[in-house]
This record gives sequence, C-alpha cells and structure tokens, in this order.
Amino acid sequence: MSWLGAGIGAGIGMMFGGPIGAALGAWVGSSFGSGLKRLSEAGVTLNRDGVQTVFIVALFSMLAKMAKADGQVSKAEIQLIEDFINNNLRLKGEDRQQAIKIFQNAKNDDFSIYDYANQYRQLIRNQAMREMVYRLLFAVAFADGELHPAEEEILRKIPASLGLHESIFSAMFNEFTHRSPGSGNNLQAHYDILECSPDVSDKELKLAYRRKAAEFHPDKMASKGLPEEFMRHAEDQMKSVTVAYDTIVAARKREAAVSQA
Repeated sequence: MSWLGAGIGAGIGMMFGGPIGAALGAWVGSSFGSGLKRLSEAGVTLNRDGVQTVFIVALFSMLAKMAKADGQVSKAEIQLIEDFINNNLRLKGEDRQQAIKIFQNAKNDDFSIYDYANQYRQLIRNQAMREMVYRLLFAVAFADGELHPAEEEILRKIPASLGLHESIFSAMFNEFTHRSPGSGNNLQAHYDILECSPDVSDKELKLAYRRKAAEFHPDKMASKGLPEEFMRHAEDQMKSVTVAYDTIVAARKREAAVSQA
C-alpha cells in the first residue's frame, strides 16, 4: 500500500479539512474532498500511518510554496526535489506520482505556506518532525546558491507557524552558509541550536542538550511516525546538537582556564 493509501486507510482524510485535507482531496477526488471535516478544537489523534501521510503531504506542499516564493521554480530547486524523491525517499511508481501531484497542486492552490505550517503544527506534536520540515525548507531556499529576500522572509517568519523557537533561523542560516562557529559571536549559533542563552548554567546547558538529543533519538522518531527514509535527516540534526554542546563546553573550559591564569 502506498503512503497516501495507508493514511486514507487510517481515516485521516475524514478527520480534518484545511489545506492538508484539501491537498488529500485534490488527489483522491472531489467526492472525498467534499466530505472533509474541519479540525476540531480538541485536536486530532493520528496513528503512525496517519502521521506519515500528514508529514509527507505537508512537507511537499510547503516545499512547493518555498520553491515558488521568488516567483518561479528554478531548475536547481526542481533538481533538489527530484534528488530528494529519488535518493532520500526512494519513491517509485504510484508513491512518486502522488508526491509530485501534491507538489504541483500546492504551487497554485489558494493556501499560503503559513496555512500549511499552522495546521501541520496542530496535527504533529513532535517538535523534531516540525524542525525537519524547516530544515528541508532551508535546503530548497539555498538550492540555487543564494537566498532570495522572499525566501528569507518565509524562513524568518515560519518558525512561529511551525511552533519552533525563533533562534532556529540563525542556527540553520549558520549551517547552510557553511560558517564555522567556534568562538565569539559565532558561538551564539550553537546556543541557538540548543535553544538556550549564553547565560545559562552548566547544569541548565546539559539539560538543554539532553532535551534536544532526546527529540532526535532514532527510536523516538520512528515511534512518532517519521518515515524510515527520513532517519538520515534526523541523524544529521542529532549530530548538530552534539557538536553544539561539545563546542560550548570546550569554549567554557577555555574561558575558565584563562580566568584562573
């Protein structure tokens, strides 16, 4: 069964409307779409198949909005999406057609990227999975080697819609521009990754690291419904969390040594 078929089998289409429900309806037919119900204030509990379907539908819809943010979808952005489908997700046949259809529909629908992000935040409680969507939006924005003002505006504003800490923009920007944080102002990027400030105690720093590391633990990500093909992205994020913590600890030890000299 395809990822979309699994989600529909889980009954998610009849649970909510909004942009994600409309994206599902556009693919499987108007009769399905007309029966969609609005997301209730109490929220919707999705099983693993449902989470995977919502994740992929929301992801490809938001990737489409980001790719078109500067007015047109570039060849570099198309190639990145193609590589992502073929090499990372390894989608073939019906699965591939479904993902491309979701992407194409979202380019021209009446919803904004923020509409998708807001509903995705309501449906997906796991912060790590929301951070992964944000990381992939960054990848599309930088696909052509430059950050267009319209793309930057989205990347700065959308963390609020995704329910992410505002510091994530500077953390990702630092990573995607290939800077090498180590000391001084660049050390702030590592604090941003851990979502804490330089004035936290060593104990608070360790707690922040453990909290972020737990979010991206492979077993937890799998149990929350992250498709197996996305585990590499979770591992990359886990590495950045570990590097951030180790770099900050090393910097603090150097500062302590200097102050005692």
